[in-house]
Amino acid sequence: MRASEEQLRGLMIAGLDGNADDHAALLRLLVPMLRGFYRRRASGDGDDIEDLVQDTLIAVHTRRSTYDRDRPFSAWLFAIARYKMIDHFRRNRRTQPIEGLEDILIAEGFEDASSARMDVDDLLDTLPPKQARMIRATRIEGLSVAEAADTHGLGESDVKISVHRGLKTLMARIQGGRA
Repeated sequence: MRASEEQLRGLMIAGLDGNADDHAALLRLLVPMLRGFYRRRASGDGDDIEDLVQDTLIAVHTRRSTYDRDRPFSAWLFAIARYKMIDHFRRNRRTQPIEGLEDILIAEGFEDASSARMDVDDLLDTLPPKQARMIRATRIEGLSVAEAADTHGLGESDVKISVHRGLKTLMARIQGGRA
């Protein structure tokens, strides 16, 4: 299950206030988010992605005191993730084509992206839970249909149908229909 901005921010603040369990829960929730972020933006093997996820989690932990409690958590998180990705490729002396590089490097407008993510979360929350989970898994976290099916204990056709029906319902809502 994907956590909302409010949940992530709450766990971060609780962690800053000394609640180790909430801090650990936050780090666990960040793993699939970061995997999806890196999968969508950098082609590379699974080891590179896992290295990036671990580097980012370490940075979130060690730099948690720099988080401004009045700002969106995801903006802070993904700023760290962007820099970790750039550092990783620089350190490995690899030229890596990065889809949407301008979007990754530009920090301005990042809060707008966070707001958009919250809007998407609100829309997905209107769907039946299975449809929302499958859309999050395949379209947001970047899992393949097979990976989502395996992760959630479903058949691939069930994942495809859930995604299709959920997207159809969302499209109707966005266009003013009542699906």
